[in-house]
Amino acid sequence: MNQLFAAYSRGKDAKELAVILGEDALSEVDRIYARFADAFEREYVSQGFEGDRAILDTLTIGWKLLSMLPKNELKRIKESFIEQYYGKD
Repeated sequence: MNQLFAAYSRGKDAKELAVILGEDALSEVDRIYARFADAFEREYVSQGFEGDRAILDTLTIGWKLLSMLPKNELKRIKESFIEQYYGKD
């Protein structure tokens, strides 16, 4: 969870920077984080009050989103979990 919210925060910062300086001023990694932030809001946060998502579904979505990021950016997760879940559907 910590990694998800840290990545979301960085993505929001990248999006704000893009508004000020333009998307061309972002690094490729910052562009990835900006796309991550959009996907996080769309797929993870906006479940709505009517949704009833199981914890396993939530974890699966979280790993799907984290897999958008370069593996070396996942600094808040144990390597064993990265090996087990990163890039898996």
